[in-house]
Amino acid sequence: ERGHGPYQPHEPGYGLDQPEYSPYEDEIPDPQARMLAIKNAKAYLLKTSTKSGLNLYDHFANILTKILDEQPTNTVDIIEDISKDVKWAQFRKKMDTLRDEHLIPPTFQAAEKYKALFVKEGGGEEEEDLEEEMGQPSLPNVMETAFYFEQAGIGLNKDESYYIFLALKNLINVQPIQTCRFWGKILGLEMNYIIAEVQLQEGEEDEEIAEEGEEIVGEGEKEDEAEEDDEQKEKEAEPPKSTYKPPPEIPKEANGTGTNKYVYFVCNEPGNPWVKLPPVTPAQIVCARKIKKFFTGRLDAPVVSFPPFPGNEANYLRAQIARISAGTHVSPTGFYQFANEDEEEDEGADTYEENPEFEPPPVAEMVESLATWAHHVKGILKQGRCVWINPSQKSEENDEDEEEEEEEGEEQQEERGPPLLTLISEDEGMKDIPAWTAKASTDLIPKYSVAILQSNRWPGAYAFASGRKFENIYFGWGHKYSPENHTPELPPPAQAEFPSGPGITETVDPTVEDEMAFKAAQEEALAEAEEEEDEEGEDD
Repeated sequence: ERGHGPYQPHEPGYGLDQPEYSPYEDEIPDPQARMLAIKNAKAYLLKTSTKSGLNLYDHFANILTKILDEQPTNTVDIIEDISKDVKWAQFRKKMDTLRDEHLIPPTFQAAEKYKALFVKEGGGEEEEDLEEEMGQPSLPNVMETAFYFEQAGIGLNKDESYYIFLALKNLINVQPIQTCRFWGKILGLEMNYIIAEVQLQEGEEDEEIAEEGEEIVGEGEKEDEAEEDDEQKEKEAEPPKSTYKPPPEIPKEANGTGTNKYVYFVCNEPGNPWVKLPPVTPAQIVCARKIKKFFTGRLDAPVVSFPPFPGNEANYLRAQIARISAGTHVSPTGFYQFANEDEEEDEGADTYEENPEFEPPPVAEMVESLATWAHHVKGILKQGRCVWINPSQKSEENDEDEEEEEEEGEEQQEERGPPLLTLISEDEGMKDIPAWTAKASTDLIPKYSVAILQSNRWPGAYAFASGRKFENIYFGWGHKYSPENHTPELPPPAQAEFPSGPGITETVDPTVEDEMAFKAAQEEALAEAEEEEDEEGEDD
């Protein structure tokens, strides 16, 4: 009979003692059954207590860790006390206080974040009447715009719209703004961008131009100094000069015209300080068309792409804003008109005014026909500007080489885009997808419906029209729709090898026979020359 071992044959022992096996015998048990028994035992130890929420497996592990770390004497005599200490440490609070710990609710945190929007500059609470608030000509009525877009299920919630309303009011109080408009919201991976489109007062724009001119002059002086240093170095040692001439840089459009007609301020959340975006350059717009990057929400983040983008995320954001505005800002046909008839004939005209005799068409007509909508922002050419410029133009004082380059530049064809106030019905679609989709906000009550226009080329761009009121807005990732997957631009082809010719081609090594024949020919020629000299000497 088996009387040895921790369990008797009739006791299961959680499967550790198999029939016809004794730990003192030389027989090897079934490894699969042994592993199953070990798993069952571990599962039992991992059972959680319904009272304390602990399990025996973790408790034993904590006890052994405490014993090995402290290594007390006579551990077997104090094992019960160690077990109690481990349990007590599990339920001990981090701070021993008489009162309950105060938990800050999320609503309070949100209120603290937006508290600055409701406080006046003097420090008192906001007590101005709504009429005085609306009386500012440069302050847009964001809540009214949000109401109209809400009819079609577009826009932000009312709380965020009101926070943006107050943030724009604070921006107007700080900056010398002539007109202001809520442009939209561009989403980012970490944070979003709330964008305000403003038009500064005339004096402020002149100051900006002067500051930029001073920067350019300072850069020019530095470049002159660098050129002088280079000339001195070239005098010391003149290495081979490269014949490559980079293409001329296309200048950016002046502030208040073209792609820089408006100034844009951005912030990540209402209540955060507004940051002014820099003017956009043609090179940034051209490169932005070739890449597709998600925004991070940090203006100083680098834009890693190919081709390399000339700037950081603030410049990329400004380029995308210019592209979206040029393609999606529309108004009812006839709402704007050119100030003079001469400007209407000029395709480069960039100024317009409201038509006092405009009669809004019914909503049904604006939904059925796209000819009732027109672009009131000039399109951007392939050059990256709204007005084409010849980059090779030089002054009369240039050298003859520069005059030849000027003649080559004149051969470039001038780009001409669609004129201002062009109907959106002339916009090209994307394969089988039209460029625009128009619909009514509701079909149940047509009398009070609003005409909604959605851009399919720039998903997230919308416009509404109701009587003489209309507005444009954008909510999206800042990406243009493409029916095909985005394909990055390939790197330029590798430089061609130098043309091979007899002057640079390596000759074949001569054989031994060729060397011997060449040596014999040289000896014969030398012997003949000596004979001729001897004959001449005899003649003398």
